[in-house]
Amino acid sequence: MNLRTAFVGAGLLLSAALAGCTSDGTFTTFTSSYGAKTDAGYRLPAIPISKVPSKYHRQIVRFDTKEKPGTIIVDTSDKFLYYVMDNGKAMRYGIGVGRQGFEWKGTSRIAMKREWPVWTPPAAMIRRQPELAKWRSGMPGGPSNALGARAMYLFNKGGDTGYRLHGTPEWNSIGKAMSSGCIRMMNQDVMDLYNRADVGAKVIVK
Repeated sequence: MNLRTAFVGAGLLLSAALAGCTSDGTFTTFTSSYGAKTDAGYRLPAIPISKVPSKYHRQIVRFDTKEKPGTIIVDTSDKFLYYVMDNGKAMRYGIGVGRQGFEWKGTSRIAMKREWPVWTPPAAMIRRQPELAKWRSGMPGGPSNALGARAMYLFNKGGDTGYRLHGTPEWNSIGKAMSSGCIRMMNQDVMDLYNRADVGAKVIVK
C-alpha cells in the first residue's frame, strides 16, 4: 500500500467514524439547544441543562421500528418520546409521565396543535386541587402556563382523550412520573417536536 492510498483510507475511516453513531446508538445530541429565546413575544428562559441527566437531552438515535416516519412512540417506562425518522433513526426526547394512578397506554392521533395554548384544568383536577378553580375558564398562555410553549392534542375513535403532548416550565420533572397523565417535555423540546409532527400523526403510548 502506498502513502497516498493509506492517507485516503485513513480519511475515509475518520469520516465514517464522525458520521456514525456511538456505542449506545446515539448520532447527535443537542445539549446546546436549551438556551433562552423569545417566541411570539414571550421570553422563554434557559434550562439549566447540566442538571438534567444527559440521556434526557434531545438526540438522534438508532431506532428500529416498523412504524412509518412521522409516527410518535412514547416509552413511559424509560421516559422517552421518539419521533420516527428515515433510515432507522429517531429523534429522542426526555419526558415526564403520569404519576401512579394516572398512567395510560394506547394509540391515538394528533388532532390539533396549539402555540402557547390556554390550559383549562378538568373538573376532576379542580376537585383534587381546589386552588385551580380560578382557572376554570382557562389559564392564559405564557411561560408559567401548565401546557408550556406548545401542545398537541390527542384524539382516538372516541374523540378527545383528554391527554396532551405538551411543554412544561417544570424542567426538573423530566424523567419522572408526576403528571396527571399528559406527556411533559422541556419547552425547547416540545417546540422542536411541534415543528416536526403533523396533524394526523399516529401516537403510540406504551
